[in-house]
Order: sequence, then structure tokens, then C-alpha cells
Amino acid sequence: MARRPVIIATDLEGVLVPEIWIAVAERTGIAELRLTTRDLPDYDELMRHRIATLRQHGLRLADLQAVIATLTPLPGAAEFLAWLRAHYQCIILSDTFYEFAAPLMAQLGYPTLFCNSLEIDAGGMIVAHCMRMRQGKRESVRALQGLGFRVLAVGDSYNDTAMLAAADQGLLFRPPAKIVTEFPQFAVLHAYDELRAAITAFAAG
Repeated sequence: MARRPVIIATDLEGVLVPEIWIAVAERTGIAELRLTTRDLPDYDELMRHRIATLRQHGLRLADLQAVIATLTPLPGAAEFLAWLRAHYQCIILSDTFYEFAAPLMAQLGYPTLFCNSLEIDAGGMIVAHCMRMRQGKRESVRALQGLGFRVLAVGDSYNDTAMLAAADQGLLFRPPAKIVTEFPQFAVLHAYDELRAAITAFAAG
């Protein structure tokens, strides 16, 4: 019987690019925007908090996009992703938004990205976040398995853990210590060379 083909599903922020909201917080000086899914596991609650904070401070989508345009992938990320795409099928599964991701996708060579969308009012303010589906990362992994793939998933935050659990193998990449403690079932890697070796071993297994 032929071995099932391999596909790699990876998170975006914290694995390949900086945390967008932390960059916005640093640029604007608004400390509340530093919260990420490394801090709050409930993504809907987190996004409602972010949107309310943006409105309170009068920040529009264009203001966030101006910050995002200054960001670059994490050191070594573009090279790692180029290697990954040359050797395996891969897909980025993210809870970010298409309205945010375009400049970063250009720097990464336009990989396949599944993420979400924002609702914007006539004044350019973000009024709501529109999730593509509930538990989109986990369900994407399950759908890929249903299509006959073996899936290795890579993430770093609370909102990645369901995806990692659903995958044939889940890896944490540079996670905060509390996530390592809460999810000891996942191996923890800290360098792209380690990640490349783990993917190669998974594909050979």
C-alpha cells in the first residue's frame, strides 16, 4: 500500500512572522494591544477586546496596515519556508486576517494562506472580525487528513493546540513557558534547523 503523502500545516505569527498586534502596540504605545493568543485562549474574546481598544483610541485599519507594512519575516523564516515548499506540500493556517497579511505574504513568496476577514465601516474603522469557520485550524487539518494526507502541524499559541492535537504530529515552535507546561504532549523546538529535521523525520516515518 502506498504511503500517504505529507502536508505541513503551520501557524503564521510567532512561527514565520512577528506578532502583528505586539508590533502595533509597540508603535502606538497602547499596552492593551500586546495581548495575543499566547495570553488569552478565547480568540473571540481577544478580538472583541482589540476592536474596542482600537475604537477607543481612534485607530483605523489603515493605521494598522501602515505598521504591518514595516514588518519583515522572522530571521531565517523565508529561507525555511522556501525549503519547505520545495520539498513538501504546505499550507499556512492562521487566525490573522487577509486585510493584514498581504505585505507579509509578498515577502514570503505568496504561500497558501487560510485565515479570516474583517468588517470595516465607511470610516475605515474595524467593527467586527469574521471567522471563516469555528476552529478553522483544527477543521482544516481534519479535512486534509480526509483527503488522504498525513499532517504535521506547527504552532506556538493556545489557538494552535487543537490543530496540533488533530494532526498526525504536532510541534510547538518557540512557545511561551506556560504553554509548554500546559501541553507537555507536544515536542518543543526553537530553531528552524530543528524544525526542518523534525519534518524530514516525519516524512520518512
